[in-house]
Amino acid sequence: MQDVGGRSAAAWVRALLLPLLLTGPGGCLSHQDLFPYGPLQGDLELEDGDDIVSPALELSEGLHFYDRSGIDSVYVTTNGIIAMSKPPAKESHPGLFPPTFGAVAPFLADLDTTDGLGKVYYREDLSFSATQLAAEYVQRGFPEVSFQPISVVVVTWESVAPYQGPSRNPAQEGQRNTFQAVLASSNASTYAIFLYPQGGLQFYTTFSKKEKSQVPAMVAFSQGLVGLFWKSDGEYDVFANDSKSIENLTRNSNSGRQGMWVFEIGSPAAAKGVVQAEVNLGPNSGANYEGEVEDYDQMTTHLGLEDASTPSLPFKISKRGDTDSYDVSHALSPRHETTEGSRSFQLPVFSQQQVFHVEEMEETGSVFPYNTDSQQTCANNRHQCSVHAECRDYSTGFCCRCVAGYMGNGRQCVAEGSPQRVNGKVKGRIFLGSSHTPIVFENTDLHSYVVMNHGRSYTAISTIPETVGYSLLPLAPIGGIIGWMFAVEQNGFKNGFSITGGEFTRQAEVTFVGHPGKLVIKQQFSGIDEHGHLTIDTELEGRVPQIPAGSSVAIEPYTELYHYSGSGESTLGDGREGSPDALQNPCYIGTHGCDTNAACRPGQGTTFTCECSIGFRGDGRTCYDIDECSEQPSVCGSQAICNNQPGTFRCECVEGYRFSDDGKCVAIVDQRPIDYCATGLHDCDIPQRATCIYMGGSSYTCSCLPGFSGDGRACQDVDECQPSRCHPDAFCYNTPGSFTCQCKPGYQGDGFQCVPGEVEKTRCQQEREHILGAVGAADAQRPRPLGLFVPECDEHGHYVPTQCHGSTGYCWCVDRDGRELEGTRTRPGLQPPCLGTVAPAIHQRPVLPTSVIPLPPGTHLLFAQTGKIERLPLEGNTMKKAEAKAFLHVPEKIIIGLAYDCVDKMVYWTDITEPCIGRASLHGGEPATIVHHDLGSPEGIAIDHLGRNMFWTDSHLDRIEVAKLDGTQRRVLFDTDLVNPRSIITDPVRGNLYWTDWNRDNPKIETSYMDGTNRRILAQDELILPNGLTFDPFSSQLCWVDAGTHRAECLNPSQPSVRKVLSGLEYPFAVTSFGKNLYYTDWKRNSVVAVDLAISSVTDTFHPHKQSRPYGITTTLSQCPQGHNYCSVNNGGCTHLCLATPGSRTCRCPDNTPGVDCIERN
Repeated sequence: MQDVGGRSAAAWVRALLLPLLLTGPGGCLSHQDLFPYGPLQGDLELEDGDDIVSPALELSEGLHFYDRSGIDSVYVTTNGIIAMSKPPAKESHPGLFPPTFGAVAPFLADLDTTDGLGKVYYREDLSFSATQLAAEYVQRGFPEVSFQPISVVVVTWESVAPYQGPSRNPAQEGQRNTFQAVLASSNASTYAIFLYPQGGLQFYTTFSKKEKSQVPAMVAFSQGLVGLFWKSDGEYDVFANDSKSIENLTRNSNSGRQGMWVFEIGSPAAAKGVVQAEVNLGPNSGANYEGEVEDYDQMTTHLGLEDASTPSLPFKISKRGDTDSYDVSHALSPRHETTEGSRSFQLPVFSQQQVFHVEEMEETGSVFPYNTDSQQTCANNRHQCSVHAECRDYSTGFCCRCVAGYMGNGRQCVAEGSPQRVNGKVKGRIFLGSSHTPIVFENTDLHSYVVMNHGRSYTAISTIPETVGYSLLPLAPIGGIIGWMFAVEQNGFKNGFSITGGEFTRQAEVTFVGHPGKLVIKQQFSGIDEHGHLTIDTELEGRVPQIPAGSSVAIEPYTELYHYSGSGESTLGDGREGSPDALQNPCYIGTHGCDTNAACRPGQGTTFTCECSIGFRGDGRTCYDIDECSEQPSVCGSQAICNNQPGTFRCECVEGYRFSDDGKCVAIVDQRPIDYCATGLHDCDIPQRATCIYMGGSSYTCSCLPGFSGDGRACQDVDECQPSRCHPDAFCYNTPGSFTCQCKPGYQGDGFQCVPGEVEKTRCQQEREHILGAVGAADAQRPRPLGLFVPECDEHGHYVPTQCHGSTGYCWCVDRDGRELEGTRTRPGLQPPCLGTVAPAIHQRPVLPTSVIPLPPGTHLLFAQTGKIERLPLEGNTMKKAEAKAFLHVPEKIIIGLAYDCVDKMVYWTDITEPCIGRASLHGGEPATIVHHDLGSPEGIAIDHLGRNMFWTDSHLDRIEVAKLDGTQRRVLFDTDLVNPRSIITDPVRGNLYWTDWNRDNPKIETSYMDGTNRRILAQDELILPNGLTFDPFSSQLCWVDAGTHRAECLNPSQPSVRKVLSGLEYPFAVTSFGKNLYYTDWKRNSVVAVDLAISSVTDTFHPHKQSRPYGITTTLSQCPQGHNYCSVNNGGCTHLCLATPGSRTCRCPDNTPGVDCIERN
């Protein structure tokens, strides 16, 4: 079951959930240990009542929260929350978690202070005594951190009562809770300190208005909604949400003192999740644990010697992430033992039933849910599931399950039986033999290739220092866990990927008998990346025995059986529960003899059956493709050809016919007048500025819309406010294509007619009056209380762009809603140069298409980021960065390659999530998917605008294909001698094709004719990671960027000499050219960089608003380059594919097309 995510750590789980034996009150937190509070300390007091939210507490020093900084105000609620923005009214009482606003919740529950049932106090404190006490408390939890706060926010809930609802709980009568939250901030980070004094928590549940029942309180943090256009839940971390955990808050700690909990909540380290302290309670601090509990499993490698047994804890969390979960109805079994060639485990004993939620687990770990009143459903969490998974709702949450043909945990799914690649980095600090000097290496590549159908995996680590290489040969555990991840699954058993989805941490200790010291292996598995590869980071540290160079190491064969069952048991063993033949089943050892297009189904013992895959027929040992075209002659309909393919079939219309919208083949009528307006092939301005008028025949005219002027092909906005058309007592605001009128303050009306009268107050005016009225300072003659911030409004009632605090002298810029702009706050005596951000209300413009935003005329750069394509206009060679806007929003997709067809004004892209190839018109409209099957990981894409073909690389299938621009008539050009093909580009006039292959062992840039002949290597020396590739048809220069050499290079393909253009690039990914410039996307800078080829220098850099990796980039030329090839006219006389060559062309048939329907000729 998928449930609410939350970062946690083994220390927290251990402290809250293990049984405790208290030895006495020593070390407990008392009320005197709380930060001083109350009216005498200058505290503000929250209004009595239920579900009350305070006014904004303006801060002189900004808070840091997750990845945000400069938060200048907070809100305090009755219900145990400090909010980073004002909670909406509908969320004033506890409900679904996470909330839409940023929240720090030391005790999130429905609390009540009606009729004096407790008080809530809050303040910002800059005093030395408060900041020093906060520094001491933070130091307890993070002793290695030097932290000196300059501001603390102190919030105290004193003797608050539980909300009991209509049916009062007699057991809670008279029970009161007291607790405190302190937010301590420096210039760089913010820490949260939660204090629960002894006897301070007398109740642990409250009545939920939503559930109509008692529910446990919660200790949690939430970033709130994030996103500029599409809002989604940000990071959130739940640390306690059941009665037992809440009860133990006063008796346990993560900072070494009972009742004191410390968290790092705002800094670069906490950008993706709250970091909690991990200082355990000492032996005299009042808590003893039964038995010894380790934070990690221990693996012991004995070279042919006896086993060892060490205790281990089967959960260790080091990163946040939502994984698939499974319900567990009872506690972990007291003991799960196993014996294998080199490993054994023993779990600790628990004295009572517990329910765990573990996001990341050890290699023997399982995922358990926790209980919460937050009802998570597929409707708002579908994105948590893999694109190859289905989501189902249950009473306790939702569940992600991989669809048929895929395996995984629902969050991550991979195709069954498909080879898998594992990529990562290894770093180490290893002492060899008795040496006192470590051998250090970093950024070393780890690659593993897993043949799932055969149950084999191959793991290699490159460029290990020769001095230590042979001594690492015994370390089979490094790659052994990868074998467990993708092991062939027996009936009723799951491999590691099905349990974890490839997202977990693993730590192991390797000792060598007769040799002192040990080696620690730390591995972080981060799931499937955007290229479909499992990612892993490995760290080695410790001492290993020295093995002479040239030696060989023999490890006795051993077997492993990983067993997972719905009862929550996790067993690692040797198959003792079943027959000794269980592991000898041919399906698992690869001796089954089934056809390559069949699945091996294991039976009892060594029996098995072979079952042909979908689309094939036979006895399993021999499988034949089902010819759907012969068995169902009419499957494609009339005027269509059925092309059989392995496991499937494809329909194509005969010559002279095309597919209609309903999928039928209809005749193509030639020589008929073309309505350019209806087809969208006109050159009028975008529909928001102009209209196309059909004049009959093939004629049309363009006309600007009202409010615009021009010839219809380029329209400019008319300023209707010159002269003003509004009432004399109104303001006139010009808008694109229109204008709006607004009566001046003191007048009311529609702007065309204004009469004296009161108008509705603005947000700024309302906030100003509320603050002044709350402190009794509404009378301008009365002095304002010290420390009070009152916003300033302009003549229209809008926030003045520059706001200053009257007492502290600090000034900052605000947006139109009065929110501080990050990074604008100045010290006393200085005012920042704030720009006006308030614009008048604008009438709704014509509705744009839901996905594509039309491009204005001119030349643009298009570049891809996750979920969108952005446009960047060019004026000459200068990037008009202020006019950069989104062109296409495609959430949940990762677009890699981009290409542009200058004839039809279409942009094409590759998407590795489905995977698929799509396209969209620059004029707007909905995007379309044109290729969506038989793809692995499409990356580079190129267009032949003369021959009307597209070419693409597939790094998973290791091949290069060609097809028509609508995705039909596909043909594989190359499927040999390719390892990691990425970028591809065409030279349509000369009929040449170029591509990069960043094969780590043999990187190269290759070329061929467009028909696939005359293949040869163009560049090979001094290449490491050739990523992007571009061809300038005007200068005939081929240029590329290399992320390994960190440089851009160019050559003329007719001349072998290579010249270096620019060194010092950081991590270039894709590149395009226009005029004298190269433009490339950089992964380190998250930016688009311009390079002047004439002077070999960077001239400009554009940083998109969305700070994420940019991928492909292309140039949308306003006109096509001059030239033609032999496929330009009448498809070169070919029946199907026309592929240009230098000075000629080749006619080729699509793959799997019957020869009678297609004629191939040179």
